[in-house]
Amino acid sequence: MLETKYAIQTNNLYKYFDDVAAVDGINLTVNDGSITGLLGGNGAGKTTTMAMLIGLMLPSSGSITVLDTDMLNDRFAALPFMNFSSPYVDLPGKLTVRMNLSTYGDLYGISHKKARIAELADELQLVEFLDREHGSLSAGQKTRASLAKALLNKPQLLLLDEPTASLDPDTADWMRGLLVKYRKDTGATIFMASHNMVEVERICDDVIIMQRGRIVDRGSPQNLIDSYGRNTLEEVFLDIARDKSAYN
Repeated sequence: MLETKYAIQTNNLYKYFDDVAAVDGINLTVNDGSITGLLGGNGAGKTTTMAMLIGLMLPSSGSITVLDTDMLNDRFAALPFMNFSSPYVDLPGKLTVRMNLSTYGDLYGISHKKARIAELADELQLVEFLDREHGSLSAGQKTRASLAKALLNKPQLLLLDEPTASLDPDTADWMRGLLVKYRKDTGATIFMASHNMVEVERICDDVIIMQRGRIVDRGSPQNLIDSYGRNTLEEVFLDIARDKSAYN
């Protein structure tokens, strides 16, 4: 489907809540086939940006192009080729994991649905709780089940909000490896918002940093570390967060 080099492109994108600009005129590009991280503190505009990209929220002004599709006029053309996962958006708790995946499989029009669910259950280590109610799972198990939902349609663009939240270090490390493998095997683009600087530094090709609704810097993790003369991406993030001139 994709013809241009960008999986995501926005132009002068704004979102106001009353008189406050949660997203303040950003021009955002995400390279096709990349793993791109979106960083920012609380209130930086990350979640609002993600919500507009997937069509859950309309912008106040500006344009959004995803997979060569104008999301403001024809978003249903792109939606079959993308998906989203967040530990803060729960699946129906009274349904088992299998029932949830089956229901979403029907919504996504997945062929060979049972085989795809079995494949994901094995890959994401869901087999032991596949027939338990989603609401009875631990936070980490719910995160894995939600990611399985997001991978059902083998998306060309996968958007993730805090993909390893609530996971123990070993499981989080395994999850990062799975995401890298998914990108390698499919050529998909992964766009992820995260507060985990080690995670972003490890797996992202490109990093976009937001503060108060604006993009204030971007680059590869190593280029950002070098340009700020720091040792880690976390140190870079703290420098930017504490630089009040970046807000002006």
